[in-house]
Amino acid sequence: MPLLVLVAVIVGASAQVRPSFTVVEATIAEMRRAMEDGRVTSRDLVLQSLTRIALYEDRLNAIITVNPRALEEAGERDRERAAGRVRGPLHGIPIALKDNIHTTDIRTTGGALAFADLVPPYDATVTRHLREAGAIILAKTQMTELANWVTVGMPTNYNSLTGYGFNPYDPRRDPRRATADGRPALATGGSSSGVGTAVSFWAASVGTETSGSILSPTNQNMLVGIKPTVGRVSRYGIIPITADQDTAGPMARTVADAALMLGAMEGASPDPNDSATTACTPPPDRDYTRFLDAGALKGARIGIPRAFFYDRVTPPRSGEPRGGLNPDQREAIDEAIAVLRAQGAEIVDPADIPSVLDPDPDKNFLTWNICAGPDNAKGRDAGCSTVFKYGMKRDFDAWLASLGPAAPVKTLTELREWNLAHRDAGTLKYGQSNLDISDEMDVAADRARHEADRKKDVFLSATHGIDEAMQTHRLDALLFPGPGGAALAARPGYPTVMVPFAMVPNPPAPAFPDGFGARPAPFGVSFTAGACSEPRLIALAYAFEQATTRRVPPPLFP
Repeated sequence: MPLLVLVAVIVGASAQVRPSFTVVEATIAEMRRAMEDGRVTSRDLVLQSLTRIALYEDRLNAIITVNPRALEEAGERDRERAAGRVRGPLHGIPIALKDNIHTTDIRTTGGALAFADLVPPYDATVTRHLREAGAIILAKTQMTELANWVTVGMPTNYNSLTGYGFNPYDPRRDPRRATADGRPALATGGSSSGVGTAVSFWAASVGTETSGSILSPTNQNMLVGIKPTVGRVSRYGIIPITADQDTAGPMARTVADAALMLGAMEGASPDPNDSATTACTPPPDRDYTRFLDAGALKGARIGIPRAFFYDRVTPPRSGEPRGGLNPDQREAIDEAIAVLRAQGAEIVDPADIPSVLDPDPDKNFLTWNICAGPDNAKGRDAGCSTVFKYGMKRDFDAWLASLGPAAPVKTLTELREWNLAHRDAGTLKYGQSNLDISDEMDVAADRARHEADRKKDVFLSATHGIDEAMQTHRLDALLFPGPGGAALAARPGYPTVMVPFAMVPNPPAPAFPDGFGARPAPFGVSFTAGACSEPRLIALAYAFEQATTRRVPPPLFP
């Protein structure tokens, strides 16, 4: 919906908005109670959300498409409520979806110009579950193009369709000459957008992650994020990078809201369209709010993986130390650890990841990287994992085939050719090196290499990584600074919960020009454990959140 049309709709309807309730920083539980008490309707909530979008979207670019039927759908939910029919825990609640998640009534673009007019022929399973729970899908959010597997060097939340997204904690453009291409001064995190959730455009949103794309934006926007076990939430109807690691997950302003969203997203039974959904058993009634225990930290064993994630280390056969925190981040995470101790947790420090310290390069996680970019074309990538680039060829082509006649291009090769033919429209501002190296893969001939690389990924990140650390130290969870453990947990598909905690100085390198001061950046903490451990992680995250309550709304967007 164009912004001017949106403003006209709001002006024409604003007299009906009830002033006794505000959506700003409101929780889903508060919205539900207000509707149950008759203090507000779903239509009121949507009108307030649209008003905020009209006021602030031009400064943030948090949205690719607004649902033109949102008010109509809200009215339908209100009539259902009045008739005594409440669909589920999200009845009448406005939420948003990342724009790589299928909706048959709103275009699904992935941020790519080639898919600018794509209306998929089927809904994503997660879309169907959320609507069955009563949610109003208000908008499709800004995202890094094709979930950031187009090229190396593309800023997060940039795509060729709608440009750059901006962080509400510093919505200015980067003024430095080398990076003054329009990008934000403070990164939004990516590839999902947390911006609209941070400024209360909606109650919560759904992001997707292959390696950090829920945890990074929730950290950067002072949100709670749950990156579930791969298979906990169906991936059917989501534009893929690789099925080995892809998952959808909730992004919200509180742990309780994220837990409620996760339950609504998960199926009561396995999805026949996604075999991975047999991985975890849902809790009774898919209710993760039953795990919200403010006392959950008492007696919990929390491990601190110091090497690389907190302190710099030098991998074998490398003369350069890597990783570690800057002094301000270290101060913040030390305070978080002190909170855990004060709440009765047993801190195991250090509880290092064995594969991070292994002196054998073949068994060291830090020496094994994702094959990406022009330097990792086929034949020059023996020291890196092909899981991403192989998975993109295999799964993206399969996704295109599932669209049938609706597919604007039929293969990854055709997409690359389309981008080249439309470079004057802006398709290749940062190139497409990752698409290029993915398209070099032969799904049949390279299968053995992929399977070997996938096996090594899981060995380094899980067997000789998270699993070994958890078992050796008898841990309930590992605590990572910000999204620092995202790539480690992503490879075996393990869950993580991010919680807001601090604002830290954010001096860029090179520095901003004189007179353009860097504003502080959000900095959270994340709890990680093995497969299907979401109930325990949610409990620990909730207890930490309740002991700290450090989320600060973006002050420039009241």
